[in-house]
Amino acid sequence: QVQLVESGGGLVQAGGSLRLSCAASRRTYSMGWFRQAPGKEREFVSAINWSAGSTYYADSVKGRFAISRDNAKNTMYLQMNSLKPEDTAVYYCAASVSVAMIMAAPDSYQHWGQGAQVTVSS
Repeated sequence: QVQLVESGGGLVQAGGSLRLSCAASRRTYSMGWFRQAPGKEREFVSAINWSAGSTYYADSVKGRFAISRDNAKNTMYLQMNSLKPEDTAVYYCAASVSVAMIMAAPDSYQHWGQGAQVTVSS
């Protein structure tokens, strides 16, 4: 079992920045961020392959968000810059222990964090 603990999030004005953190109880193959706005489906935001460091982004956040990891702390980060009101959502971190996976597919991840609210005001 993998426990994921998220921190960060909050309320920020449009154009501002926030950083999310996700601490894992152990190393996994990949980790990712998803978000879910009210009335909408959960959508992929970003992911990182833990060993290779390969990163992946949704088109909607490319150039504004940056995913990173700290190997020593088993912690993943999401730096969110130039935030927009449409970025408002609950953000979830996720972890996969499977090598065979699709980074952007929620079903590829077996473990999920509790979620962190991000609200961007206009």
